[in-house]
Amino acid sequence: MKDEEITPPKAERRDAAENRQRILNAALQLFEQHGVEQVSMNQIAALAQIGPGTLYRRYRNKSELCLDLMKDNLVILFEDIDAYLEQQRDDSPSSRLKGILGLFIRFREKKAQLLKGVEDSSSMNRPNSRTKGPLYHELHELLVQLFDEMLAVSGQTQPNSVFRADMLLSGISSDSYLFQREVRGYTPEIILEQICTTFISEN
Repeated sequence: MKDEEITPPKAERRDAAENRQRILNAALQLFEQHGVEQVSMNQIAALAQIGPGTLYRRYRNKSELCLDLMKDNLVILFEDIDAYLEQQRDDSPSSRLKGILGLFIRFREKKAQLLKGVEDSSSMNRPNSRTKGPLYHELHELLVQLFDEMLAVSGQTQPNSVFRADMLLSGISSDSYLFQREVRGYTPEIILEQICTTFISEN
């Protein structure tokens, strides 16, 4: 991810650092017990034993809180993706794309609640905005590069790589992915297979 999204926070006063850790611990405990959607910011403040104003000064919403909880995990995810792409640099773009999707789906399975909280930020807090978060943009950039490579190999100019990447990411967003897992009953392996069949041509 880009530097401004993954670098550790600047040095904090001791009391601010302690408050931050109490908030993160309380949020993680509540999220694991009840799920992100069912937990309010006031519940987090109460468990952390801080005032709501203190909480909102640090985190404007649950999404920012989830992103802070996720930060180290997101760094590891993109390090794993970078390492995979380096190791498999001689593979076809379609093969590398499948590998990236496999890594992301395994990550989603492990961090489902927090990842949903991160992805829900725009709709919860900026209802008139369709802006996506940093995780979306990082993955989108990777997908567009690989789709462009696939088009170059095939000698084609369509479909549009940006649109294709948007549609693929919609298919593996939390709402869509959890619907396939919980309502359709598909395993992560079947979802990965179907995503690849739908979005990756073998030209």
